Amino acid sequence: MIGPIDSSTTPRFTGRDGFARLPRLDQVGYADIVVAGIPFDGGVSYRPGSRFGPNHIREASRLLRPYNPALAVAPFERKQVADAGDIAVNPFDIREAIETIQAGAYDLTSSGGRLVTLGGDHTISLPLLRAAAARHGPIALLHFDAHLDTWDTYFGAEYTHGTPFRRAVEEGILDTEALSHVGTRGPLYGKKDLDDDRRFGFGIVTSADVYRQGVDEIVAKLRGRIADRPLYISIDVDVMDPAYAPGTGTPEAGGISSRELLEIIRGFAGLNVIGADVVEVAPAYDHAEITGIAASHLAYDLVSIMSLVPHRTTD
Repeated sequence: MIGPIDSSTTPRFTGRDGFARLPRLDQVGYADIVVAGIPFDGGVSYRPGSRFGPNHIREASRLLRPYNPALAVAPFERKQVADAGDIAVNPFDIREAIETIQAGAYDLTSSGGRLVTLGGDHTISLPLLRAAAARHGPIALLHFDAHLDTWDTYFGAEYTHGTPFRRAVEEGILDTEALSHVGTRGPLYGKKDLDDDRRFGFGIVTSADVYRQGVDEIVAKLRGRIADRPLYISIDVDVMDPAYAPGTGTPEAGGISSRELLEIIRGFAGLNVIGADVVEVAPAYDHAEITGIAASHLAYDLVSIMSLVPHRTTD
């Protein structure tokens, strides 16, 4: 297997610009875990800029090291991991972009590998879920976000960053016995938002629940809901408080910390995680790469827990 560039011999500010300085997919041929970017933000309802998120996360990931002590795993030794670059999408046509993303994700997992996607806005999760469900059937979903993202339309538009999970439920690609939002908070348009969300099958863990109940109890409840189902994890960085993720389009006060979020994600080690995304990183609003650093560590831990799932390897 080909691993990342050795930072003890090659300074981190030189060499490859892939995630964690990993090899490109075309250099290794096959990867057990593929990292890909989707620089698309045509579905945002407020502040744009997450089209620049993938490379911002990659730049912040230069500081990552090959051994993850929190999970006691060296993910790049255990599995072949590679950066596939970006899926190039039409920035002006949302429907065409969605089709391109779905086809690209399906192609990147054609050999049985798992996909970690760097966004981009949350619109991209719908085609990523479609591609995952095409391979695994209806899948469990853990959605980390300040917002529900199960609204119907914005200005009559069905496909936006606030509607992907409503569309996914309507399309039958999610296992409605195992759907959860985590970290939600802030004002809503009305109580009907919660009623609709409950009708779709979602359970809600608010940011206040994380604060009051603690990480271990939250993880235990979520693991019980997921069981052994194929699991997709979607992380909007605005699930974190703006103190930990200022670089995002729709910040909400009162979020969880990056430490809490990382510990929750690590709590899913051993589950059948088949895909994941980290979205809504908008570099123009970031300060000192705070959001990019958090996002890169989240993607690293997602790769790490995926490396613990038994599947085809090249070693």
